[in-house]
Amino acid sequence: MAQELKIETIRTQITGRYLVRPARCTNPAPILVGFHGYGENPKHHLDELLSIPGLENWILVSVSALHRFYERKTGTVVGSWMTSEDREHLILDNLRYVDAVVDSVSRTHSTNATVVYSGFSQGSAMAYRAGLRGSTPTAGIMALAGDIPPELQTIKDATWPKVLLGRGTADSWYTEEQMSKDVTFLRSASTSFDTVVFEGGHEWHDDFRQAAARFLKATQT
Repeated sequence: MAQELKIETIRTQITGRYLVRPARCTNPAPILVGFHGYGENPKHHLDELLSIPGLENWILVSVSALHRFYERKTGTVVGSWMTSEDREHLILDNLRYVDAVVDSVSRTHSTNATVVYSGFSQGSAMAYRAGLRGSTPTAGIMALAGDIPPELQTIKDATWPKVLLGRGTADSWYTEEQMSKDVTFLRSASTSFDTVVFEGGHEWHDDFRQAAARFLKATQT
């Protein structure tokens, strides 16, 4: 007779990494913290952040997912933020990780009070979670091609920052229906938000970059 399998969890330490592009100005600068998509890495996401116009005086931070692996075809090191296994534990691990990154950047650079989170695809969930559950007050969340995590939609009396949502018309991962549900939720939460829909797929697009530039500028006013 087989014995019943018992599943246990244990906390451990793991080393993460992040990339920083300092601001050009010498004044205290706002921080834009970005999270890459599944199978991507922080360099790829930083390159996309750099393509947003007018961010010379922002500190750009691109965070690497803790769970790294090799892309099969190229051997490039890429990452994933989490899977469904031990989901709640991984969410808390990621939140502690992001809090530590923002704290480190704030201690080592001249920063002001503005922190904005940006995510692409799977990284969008990270941007939403950091913006709602992180320890640092958030001025805005930019989410491209990724939906609002369900657990955030059940938080009572949550104070949502400004949100920018984007998707491509041919995106089969973040569909029109999903975006519509997110818009409905944000309206119900009385949240200030903007949307941008562009001709394209599951990707970055110049229309979103331009909208992001306007959105980020508005967080400074």
